[in-house]
Amino acid sequence: MPSSRASASPLTVFEIAFWTALFSFLPAIFTKPKGEHWRQFWRMRHPVLLNLRSLAGVLGNLSVIYAFVHIPLAEVYSINFLAPIFIVALSVTLLKEEVTWQRWLFLAASFCGVLLVVRPGFRDLQLGHLAALTASVMGAAATTILRKVAPVEKRVSLLGMPLGYIVVVNGILMIPTFTMPSFEEFALLLAIGGLGGTGNIMFIAATRRAPVSLIAPAQYSQIAWAVIFGSIFFLEYPDTLTYAGLLVVAAGGILNVLSDETRIRIFSRLSVFGPASAAAEVSPPLGADARPPGSPGSDKASTK
Repeated sequence: MPSSRASASPLTVFEIAFWTALFSFLPAIFTKPKGEHWRQFWRMRHPVLLNLRSLAGVLGNLSVIYAFVHIPLAEVYSINFLAPIFIVALSVTLLKEEVTWQRWLFLAASFCGVLLVVRPGFRDLQLGHLAALTASVMGAAATTILRKVAPVEKRVSLLGMPLGYIVVVNGILMIPTFTMPSFEEFALLLAIGGLGGTGNIMFIAATRRAPVSLIAPAQYSQIAWAVIFGSIFFLEYPDTLTYAGLLVVAAGGILNVLSDETRIRIFSRLSVFGPASAAAEVSPPLGADARPPGSPGSDKASTK
């Protein structure tokens, strides 16, 4: 469903990106690890990769803001969840990681779900759809680079470089059309930046306390929130095919991040044979000290 929602505010995409990035830095100030200093954020072991990640962050940030302004929230989120497909492709190509055919299958299902939501060829696509796709690709690139450099780079560099790029680049681009935000707009921009920065901090904290396989599925709740907030604030009501596509995107994404053993347990509960049949699949083979009674070498057999 194309959206006629366009920004009624005189603020440009560059200015929105500038203020929200600047305000998102406020929560990050209080998360600096001991022994690290913000003035040292430019001291990096992999400056080229961190600069590439920061450039990807700038392009992704601008693209997603443009998409949010011009197309429905549910469509933006569904396209953004194509990022795992690009992440896997980049991981295989650049990081030489192995990916099972099951994960490719779940990623393909998510892609089909996005096609159900967007339906190219059956409706007019807008620049907002292209912007959302660009944000997805840039997010995948930034994530792949982060996975490579995170173990050896300081956190102030990982946080400071992308934020610095976004603030500086958008600060320059917004100068020709700069408009001072009103008090209400400042309050909204502060809320966006503060909530985004706090969410990033909480996500980092969650990754330190729980496996990624348990955290990642919760991210797909964003699709539900997008539908709820889109209907409440922008009167955007997805049709039946869109709901079906969103469910496929979420299901494929959640199954993709779950471990193989967890997927077996889930499917076993849905099986007509019950969980017992799958238990045999995941049970380890019997060892030499756990032979069935009566078999050669068991205690019972040796007593005969």
